[in-house]
Amino acid sequence: MRKRPYLKKEWCIRVCDAPLKVEQQEHNRVRFWGEIPELDGRILRVVTLEDRKTIPNAFPDRRFKG
Repeated sequence: MRKRPYLKKEWCIRVCDAPLKVEQQEHNRVRFWGEIPELDGRILRVVTLEDRKTIPNAFPDRRFKG
């Protein structure tokens, strides 16, 4: 998240706790999507490691299709 300082850790945690969609990714990673009202309702994609807690990446997902 160093590349995206405008993202907040709390938002990532919120998405992981109550996702719109969850998908297993290759290399033991998990994708979570969730709406963030503070980002004008945009969808945030959060990628975690297998433990579903360690977040190596998060970004607004313009192509999300629920």
